[in-house]
Amino acid sequence: MLTVFNFAFKAMGSPCHLQFYAASAQQANGVYAAVVARITQLEQRYSRYRADSLISRINGAAGTGVKTAIDAETFALLQYSEQCYQESEHLFDVTSGVLRGLWHGGQTQLPTTADIHALLPRIGWEKVQWSRADIYLPLVGMELDFGGIVKEYAADVAASLCQQHGIHSGIIELGGDVRIIGPMPNGRGWPVAIRDPRHPTKTVAQFELKSGALASSGDYERFQLIDGVRYGHILNPKTGWPVAGLRAVSIVADQCVVAGSLATIAMLKANAGLGWLQTLHVAFLCCKNNGQLINSLKMGVK
Repeated sequence: MLTVFNFAFKAMGSPCHLQFYAASAQQANGVYAAVVARITQLEQRYSRYRADSLISRINGAAGTGVKTAIDAETFALLQYSEQCYQESEHLFDVTSGVLRGLWHGGQTQLPTTADIHALLPRIGWEKVQWSRADIYLPLVGMELDFGGIVKEYAADVAASLCQQHGIHSGIIELGGDVRIIGPMPNGRGWPVAIRDPRHPTKTVAQFELKSGALASSGDYERFQLIDGVRYGHILNPKTGWPVAGLRAVSIVADQCVVAGSLATIAMLKANAGLGWLQTLHVAFLCCKNNGQLINSLKMGVK
């Protein structure tokens, strides 16, 4: 007899939830502990907020001539970063995090052109020197930031871990990004919803997922108002300015990391993002700046 178990926890700076069917409380608690331990490991390794993380060690060695050793998992994330960089025409750049300080400090004035131009030379994935064994950032002040992929990657890893522990029906949500472990025991999908980018307590779509993942990118959580203008947290690495053109993009894909990166790339492409999405043949919900919803999900949209 399977019983549903629910767990809530915090990881990677976000509220998270894990819900699945298990044969016993002992099994459920063991799976939950394994999932939290694995996500914690990823956070400790890749968080830019931890001074002892691998990312911080890589960034701290920038411009010193000292390479940092990496493992197979980190190399795979670098390979994926390269793929996103190429697919996005160099807009998805994991070295662009140096721009955060100009836009996310709660300031009331726009950064100056000089401030932005001072940081742009530190950005550029093509400058990074990396191999299976090590990585090196050649310029002092360069930074590597996996913030655009690691949470979604963690959701995929957690789902696989659950399956390895004999869980075949469940859902995991990490800070709004969702990965299905397997359909409900009755064969139905798990209910998921997409929030309104301007009214987070409301939803613009509700549907069920039996497999795969749902991830979103937009300006509804991290943004600031300067002189009455809304500036989001998604920054164009070529100009140093927040992108404009789309409010939010949600994508359904087999893997959460793919859904998340595609949604972010669409946001980065601004006014060209919708047309790019339509060439990919993926299921998406796109909210334009005027509030218009463009839907290819074909299910449950209000």
